[in-house]
Amino acid sequence: MKNKILIIFISVFVSIFMVDAYVIAQQGSGAGADNQNQQQTQTINQGEDSEIQVQNQEQVQNEEGVGNQVQNQEQGQEQVQQPQSQGQANAEQHRSTVANFVQNLQEVADREAGIGEQVRTIAQQQNQSATTTIQAMEKVQTRNRVKTFFLGTDYNNLGNLRSEMVHTRNRLEQLERLVENVQNEGDRIELQNQIQTLEQEQIRIENFVKAEERRFSLFGWLVKLLTGYRTLS
Repeated sequence: MKNKILIIFISVFVSIFMVDAYVIAQQGSGAGADNQNQQQTQTINQGEDSEIQVQNQEQVQNEEGVGNQVQNQEQGQEQVQQPQSQGQANAEQHRSTVANFVQNLQEVADREAGIGEQVRTIAQQQNQSATTTIQAMEKVQTRNRVKTFFLGTDYNNLGNLRSEMVHTRNRLEQLERLVENVQNEGDRIELQNQIQTLEQEQIRIENFVKAEERRFSLFGWLVKLLTGYRTLS
């Protein structure tokens, strides 16, 4: 059984190497063809350019202002048409959500002397957890497409995300118990709101993990079998 698995793995990595080599070769041949075409075109157009240059100078001067406006509009449209990748967008949203969560908890901790230290500790732990979560999200989303096609998604970093989700769930349970001891009604409502916000963030991360687990791959099932990774139910 081990020998069969080893043979399959060797076949997978050889296939990946051949695909990468083929892509590089195609890019190299394409670049060479482009350079040759550019040289031929440049030689043909040298005579024509000398005749048209004088006529174009006046036209360029008249249309320069309009051209700059069109160029700026095209650049703006290009930026709109190139949104952030899903991984980056998720990471940025998580960073913002946790930053607000930590700030609000620290403000409550300063006002609530009885539970202030415990609330402050939860805020610090969640802030550290956010760093790990953000890095894992970005690595999952920027994983090499060839590797993903053959071996599946980045199960290692998905495992890190799921681990941080468990830690966050434990902190939320601790925070819910602390809410019962809050004296100020406004602080109690604020903590409850922050708990609800972080719970919604947990659901969003869980959906991110499930979507990555459903990515198609040829041998992802084998990687999950060997690593013991289990998909979310």
